[in-house]
Amino acid sequence: MNYRFFGSATPPLVPNNPAFARIRDQYHLYDLLCHTWCAETCAPRLRKEWSSENKTLGQCSITAFLVQDIFGGEVYGVPLPDGNFHCFNKVGNIIFDLTSEQFGNVRLDYQNATLQKRETHFEKEEKYLRYLRLKEALLRKLD
Repeated sequence: MNYRFFGSATPPLVPNNPAFARIRDQYHLYDLLCHTWCAETCAPRLRKEWSSENKTLGQCSITAFLVQDIFGGEVYGVPLPDGNFHCFNKVGNIIFDLTSEQFGNVRLDYQNATLQKRETHFEKEEKYLRYLRLKEALLRKLD
């Protein structure tokens, strides 16, 4: 399959969390998430714009922290003009962004990124609940 997310040419990663051992690599995870992301997991401010054609819209932080649960590593954020951050993952030397397609042909500057903390993001209860919903839906797909 031809993947279009940022970092899609990186080597496959193996999950380091036994709860997710059935996930083969980040490409398999992306395939699973394509059938898991939904309007309810989209950030509320972007929900009206979410569609199955743009399924990664508004999914970045909850996806990045879920990826961290599965593969380890760190979550970083690219500052956006509206003051928000777009989150992506770095595992060892491998950088990838499973939700980059929401930006179309615009390339983000992944070098100008700052470390993101789960605790800060999940201070927003709605974000934490969206993360749990995504995680639970993924685990159901793995059963």
